[in-house]
Amino acid sequence: MPASAAPPVAPVTRSGVEKSAIRKVSTRLVPFVALMFFVNYLDRTAVSFAEPNGMGQDLALTAAQFGFASGIFFLGYIVLEVPSNMALHRFGARRWLARIMVTWGVVSLLFTWVNSSTELYALRFLLGVAEAGFFPGAILFLSQWVPSRHRTKILGLFYLAQPLTTVFGAPLAGWLIGHHGLFGLEGWRVMFLFVSVPAILLGVVAWFYLIDRPADAKWLTPEEKTWLTGELAAENAQKTGHESESGHEGSEGKHAKGDLKAAFTNGRVWTLAVVYFGFIYGLYALAFFLPTIINGFQDQYGTTFSVMDKAWITAIPYLPAAIVLYFWTRHATRRGTRTWHIAGPAIVGGVSIPLALYMGSPTATVAVITVTACAIFAALPVFWSVPSRFLTGAAAAAGIALINTAGNIAGFASSYITGWLKDLSGAYYLPLYLVGFFMLLSAALMIRLGARGGTGTRQAAHEPTEATR
Repeated sequence: MPASAAPPVAPVTRSGVEKSAIRKVSTRLVPFVALMFFVNYLDRTAVSFAEPNGMGQDLALTAAQFGFASGIFFLGYIVLEVPSNMALHRFGARRWLARIMVTWGVVSLLFTWVNSSTELYALRFLLGVAEAGFFPGAILFLSQWVPSRHRTKILGLFYLAQPLTTVFGAPLAGWLIGHHGLFGLEGWRVMFLFVSVPAILLGVVAWFYLIDRPADAKWLTPEEKTWLTGELAAENAQKTGHESESGHEGSEGKHAKGDLKAAFTNGRVWTLAVVYFGFIYGLYALAFFLPTIINGFQDQYGTTFSVMDKAWITAIPYLPAAIVLYFWTRHATRRGTRTWHIAGPAIVGGVSIPLALYMGSPTATVAVITVTACAIFAALPVFWSVPSRFLTGAAAAAGIALINTAGNIAGFASSYITGWLKDLSGAYYLPLYLVGFFMLLSAALMIRLGARGGTGTRQAAHEPTEATR
């Protein structure tokens, strides 16, 4: 070879292209969408920090009223959940997620000046309407960027935002509440003022930062774009709701109607909706009432906590939960997602949460609640890798929204029923036993679905499906 000739360039292997493409998606999209989720979850649960730190007393709220205020958010969400996710599918994630964030930020800002329980109910309902479609939209968006064998890992990284919201959000909320008198506002009003602004700012940034599909990503090489587009197209061709490229099967409207029917008549979708109901019932029973339960330690055990003490105690269960979530999803990705990756944590959570009632100290109670939090957060990202294994297109948008709607119903039910049963019985025994029941029901349904091969979770990540053998 002549001295001036360039050495031959080694061809990029398929595995090399795959690794680099997934790495870029993981670093460029997932952290930003997770940050959006962080702010989203902080805004929707900020009321749980406000209630025991002045809002409950200022607005004269009973436990049932606070539960209703917490839960009515989910009714507003339900009203527009499926239409919002279908709009995201039609208009693109960049526009729709940005619109959602700005709208909910504006509504969240109005909580600063709420003066009655009626106003609180109205704003919580409107917040749900404003946020409708964000979570299932984010799940759908990320699912459209990676093949199924990488989806559990990607969704696990995304889902880290939820427990970390409390790890960092609880101390932040406590710190803001401590600024009582700033701008002439009570501490809990100061908190609402400052946690709402990031949503508006992120919404503006999202409009310019997000990209709807791999083919339009300038930060992917041509080889990476080709590989991602080809892999996703091949997967979608095998799923329920695949839209024909030929155009011989009717108009886009007919395709959309067919995809909606495919989602709403799919037994697996409805079973997964009930499974998700149980997980979310437990998640929001903890999210909205844990700060109040911790506040009750002062009377129950004769202890005294400052606002920041209560904030740090509230954060304790969620740091281990984030760690367990990370390693559990990595295990599911490496070994292949299995039914027990979802059903196992549901059993642990269902058994552990009632045990918290019988602990003899704040430390022991929080330790058991930590086990429950770890169980719930370990299962959720693995769970969300299941629907996109057999749904695509508008069917995926509708199916994921339908499943999330069941979760929103659970969010309302757990918030209101927990408060109502607390007022009725004078303690949290009945509410937490009910949480345990729903989580065990989720485990049983997941095992039944897996035994029938209805989840697509029985094969390892590297094994071919029946359609491709």
